[in-house]
Amino acid sequence: MSYENISKGVLKGSTDLVLEKVKELIDSGEEPLKIINEGLMVGMNSVGEKFKKGEMFVPEVLMSAKAMKSGIELVKPLINDEDMPSIGTVVLGTVKGDLHDIGKNLVGMMMESSGFKVVNIGVDASPDEFVEAVKENNANILAMSAMLTTTMTQMKKVVEAIKEAGLKDNVKIMIGGAPVTDKFAEEIEADLYTVDASSAAEEGKNLMM
Repeated sequence: MSYENISKGVLKGSTDLVLEKVKELIDSGEEPLKIINEGLMVGMNSVGEKFKKGEMFVPEVLMSAKAMKSGIELVKPLINDEDMPSIGTVVLGTVKGDLHDIGKNLVGMMMESSGFKVVNIGVDASPDEFVEAVKENNANILAMSAMLTTTMTQMKKVVEAIKEAGLKDNVKIMIGGAPVTDKFAEEIEADLYTVDASSAAEEGKNLMM
């Protein structure tokens, strides 16, 4: 079954296999959304489970995410924007003064594969940039990363900026990164701290319930 082959292609991180099998299904007249939900998403969910168990590592997950994305790009033109599956919008960024982006990008990929629309505002993002992105995209979740103890304080500034803009009741705030802890999340009044990309996607879905 081609859906299974697409899932396997994603799991292997094989962009060529994914593109080949997605094209086959498109040519045979399969529904584009079905290709995403029953092929690409299923594969990426397996990746998330294996990553969480320590059976897959960051480079492999990035390859799988790239393969999944190539399949989605092929299917996307056949779907109306409003029909694209989305359980919510996430604004994602690394805080001001911090240029680390691998972990952040991994979180974005895992959240996309879980059905979120992800708006990635990049690294070295100021509190004002987070606020503007949340406003512009009517975001449900703001997810921010800090990999340095010296930039963790910026997270508090972002939370304060969100409060000042009157957005705190409309958006859930998730934080993560090597030096970040549950206790710190509580101190700055963030809604959630997650330990890795797979947990971020799972907990993000819980926040939407």
